[in-house]
Amino acid sequence: MSKSSAQYSQYAQHHPHDHGRSLHRRPAAVAAVAAIPLPDTDDAYTIQHHGKQVRLGPVVFWIVVGTVVLLGLWSAATATYFAFRDDVLTRLIARQAEMQYAYEDRIAELRAKVDRATSRQLLDQEQFDQKLDQIMKRQTALESRATALGAMPDVTGSIPRAAPQHGEANQTTQGTPKPSPISDTVIFVAPPDREARLESRAPAAIAAPVNQFAKNQGFDNVLVRLTNSLDQVERRQVAALSAVEEGMDSRMRRMRGVVSDLGLNLASLEAAVPRAPMGGPFVPVKLTANAGPFEKQLYRINVTRAEMDRLNRTLAQVPYRKPVVGEVEFTSGFGVRSDPFLGRPAMHTGLDFRAATGDPARVTANGKVVSAGWSGGYGRMVEVDHGNGLSTRYGHLSEINVKVGEIVKIGQIIGLVGSTGRSTGPHLHYETRIDGEAVDPQKFLRAGVRLSAG
Repeated sequence: MSKSSAQYSQYAQHHPHDHGRSLHRRPAAVAAVAAIPLPDTDDAYTIQHHGKQVRLGPVVFWIVVGTVVLLGLWSAATATYFAFRDDVLTRLIARQAEMQYAYEDRIAELRAKVDRATSRQLLDQEQFDQKLDQIMKRQTALESRATALGAMPDVTGSIPRAAPQHGEANQTTQGTPKPSPISDTVIFVAPPDREARLESRAPAAIAAPVNQFAKNQGFDNVLVRLTNSLDQVERRQVAALSAVEEGMDSRMRRMRGVVSDLGLNLASLEAAVPRAPMGGPFVPVKLTANAGPFEKQLYRINVTRAEMDRLNRTLAQVPYRKPVVGEVEFTSGFGVRSDPFLGRPAMHTGLDFRAATGDPARVTANGKVVSAGWSGGYGRMVEVDHGNGLSTRYGHLSEINVKVGEIVKIGQIIGLVGSTGRSTGPHLHYETRIDGEAVDPQKFLRAGVRLSAG
């Protein structure tokens, strides 16, 4: 390839194979073609091969050159790729594997966080359910205790409701549960959904929505307030039960002390108590193995109350009450005195109670009427046998309201005060006898005052 010119085209072409050969002239046609002058241009390119020339323009020329260069570069790149493709593939695979491992590690970390959060939520839910179950069981126990206390005749009134604590007055408007004592229904706000979904495509769905109440107040605070409220109820119940037990123990001591002070035999008195028409199979009282302090204290109170009932029935046969109503005023005491008719010392075997004619005379203990009528210096007199050698007499009555053999109860009117018999004015002559011997009635009356003091 060479750049053509006008001078070059005027000379005959010299071929390398012509060396050593005789020079001869070409045909006339060739000479004529060679003699034609070429156009004078500086931009033409000529490609000559085997005596043939191809003239190319500059655009086509550079297109051909660019194409050849691109093919060369492609061939070089292809050769390089096939020469080093194993290393390239290895590095690409390693990088892809590294990215995959990093992604899997991230997923594993997120799943671990989700698992920890879920486990923590489930643990919180389980603990909350356990505490709630304990509170409900405790409330049920307190309700049963309140029922047991309400059935006791020694406990009057109801357990007062605890005063609301600070900050609880507006709980109704906020819709939050309010700690309430027994016999009320406790309302609880349902806990939020604690179940998280392990989905790698939607990690934003892991966090459960927080309940507004749980965010502001917290279930733990609610449980603490409920527990404190139940504690207050339990303390009031225990205090009421302790007061009942102390009162019953004190009364039991006084009742036994009265019997001892009067010189009476408690066993004999109990044997003389008439039995009411009762019956049934014997079922011993048992205390359960898992009984708590409240149940044990209630058991002791029930046993003490049964003993006290027995003592009350026994002491109902002991005449320690007043035979008249109102203030007691004695006109004459028990013992030696000056006889009102003879003026000489004489034994007064009873007490004279000041009263007006027609005032009721009441029996001082349960018993049976053994005498009802005129009896010498007693005038109209009623005698009641209380059993176990105890008896009482009511003299100078203006009227008798009972008859012999009649069973009388404490406080029953047996007659009216008068001044019959050996009497100087209306009053009630009252005697207390043990095995037929007169004893000072004030001894029994003082025992009655002691018992009524508690």
